[in-house]
Amino acid sequence: QVQLVESGGGSVQAGGSLRLSCEISGYSSSTGCMGWFREAPGKEREGVAHIYRYGSTGYYDDSVKGRFTISVDNAKSTVYLQMNSLKPEDTAMYYCAANSYCTWRQEDYRYWGQGTQVTVSS
Repeated sequence: QVQLVESGGGSVQAGGSLRLSCEISGYSSSTGCMGWFREAPGKEREGVAHIYRYGSTGYYDDSVKGRFTISVDNAKSTVYLQMNSLKPEDTAMYYCAANSYCTWRQEDYRYWGQGTQVTVSS
């Protein structure tokens, strides 16, 4: 059974940085792609970034492109989301998710973490 555990959320001022971590435990062929999603109050969950575990290219939503970086450390079974130049509109619960292939559709992802809250104040 695959488990995903996020950490690293918190409260920062606009312009600040945070690094989210997602530790992957358990083996499954359904963890070939790792994604980060976020859900703000009153809004639908949206894809932020995703990456193939054995690739190096990250894919980003336009709203975070140039500010966020997704990376994978397979030795540590951990996926990271480095978030720089944070804006108040980045405030949301951030979720790590795993799937056998990368997609922007949240319904395609098989495994999910419990989420970590990011709050950005102006």
